[in-house]
Amino acid sequence: MTNLRWRFPGACALVGAACVLAAGGNIPMSAVLTGQNAFADYRTIKPGVFRKITVADLPKPFATESAGNGPKVIPQPEGAWPQTIAGFKVERYVDSGLDVPREIRTAPNGDFFVAESGKGEVKVFRGITADGKPKETSVFATGLKQNFGIAFYPPGANPKWVYFGNTGSVVRFPYTNGDLKATGDPETVIAELPAGGGHWTRDLAFTADGKTLFVSVGSRSNVDDPDTHPAEQHRANILEYTPEGKFIGVYASGIRNPVGIGINPETQQLWCSVNERDALGDNLVPDYVTHVERGGFYGWPWYYMGSHQDPRHEGKHPELNGKVIVPDVLLQPHNASLELTFYTGTQFPKEYRGDLFAAEHGSWNRSIRTGYEVIRVPLTHGQASGVYEDFLTGFVTSDGQVWGRPVGVAVAPDGSLMVTDDGSKSIWRVVYTGK
Repeated sequence: MTNLRWRFPGACALVGAACVLAAGGNIPMSAVLTGQNAFADYRTIKPGVFRKITVADLPKPFATESAGNGPKVIPQPEGAWPQTIAGFKVERYVDSGLDVPREIRTAPNGDFFVAESGKGEVKVFRGITADGKPKETSVFATGLKQNFGIAFYPPGANPKWVYFGNTGSVVRFPYTNGDLKATGDPETVIAELPAGGGHWTRDLAFTADGKTLFVSVGSRSNVDDPDTHPAEQHRANILEYTPEGKFIGVYASGIRNPVGIGINPETQQLWCSVNERDALGDNLVPDYVTHVERGGFYGWPWYYMGSHQDPRHEGKHPELNGKVIVPDVLLQPHNASLELTFYTGTQFPKEYRGDLFAAEHGSWNRSIRTGYEVIRVPLTHGQASGVYEDFLTGFVTSDGQVWGRPVGVAVAPDGSLMVTDDGSKSIWRVVYTGK
């Protein structure tokens, strides 16, 4: 498919009266792959391709056999490089010394905080040199445990603390803009989070007013029934706390693994990026990104995508039928959608302002692998239409071998997009040049 940017007034006139604009205000629906054509694998994922998967497009459970096709990450082949849309270029910001780089967050002063989950550390990268490298690098904190989430408090220009999400707790360190190393000992804010096996990432997000801390907690299993498996209690949820760590309640439930969470700066709504369940076939169940409703139930483990009952729990909880929220944007099943961010910069063209970017770590439960990319979700006034775009690709070779796996996304002070990759152990930087 050709690279369809549709930036110019009158683009719809070129494709006829049947043209309908998707979210973003400038993407003709005629340029969006729909129905079965919207499903993707590494052979069809190309920068600039728009897709929309709907509930009506989903196959029946077990339409294909469940596959075990996990990647064995190979060294970056000679000549291999991430691919993106015309007018953008990709640079390698950090290419050595990283161990499992996961979440990346931009501090209010512009520094990049990166969780190295395997080492239990957080690194800080400062600035961008003329050749696209960090001006300074420092280890901010050590001694963490499978750390992932990073959040500055209070939100705004002058935080006093930086919070880190361990797999079983949340801690915070004193922080003043410009600190490259922690200046004090960690303080435990939340002593016990549901942990012990399964999905271990714990992301963090504060509301803009600083009154609420959201913590994402994925399930322990694929589809264990919480009715009979106590280990699933308070898992597959987004939990709500005060900044001091007092538990308020379950904000939303039935979200199998809400790996990435964030507050939309335009609407102040909470959004999440989700790994859905496995073992129902190649094209079930879609991963998704969505805004999150307070008290909302998203189906796991008994239902998916509205009132579709998981056949492994047939007949369970009929009272939930009709009460399951359908997410905003359905992604290719088994993409493994991880961290998300909202584009608040001005370097990219105007139509990107306010859009959402999410990292797709890549599949294992699919016969032909998919994911291994960064997607863009066009938003209009903070709302999605279900359309998403393949934005940064190229991490899989033509014969299906994987050399890169995007995890985190963040917006740099200059408006470029930073992407962590725990396959090549790199941080990539996507820059708009217009060329």
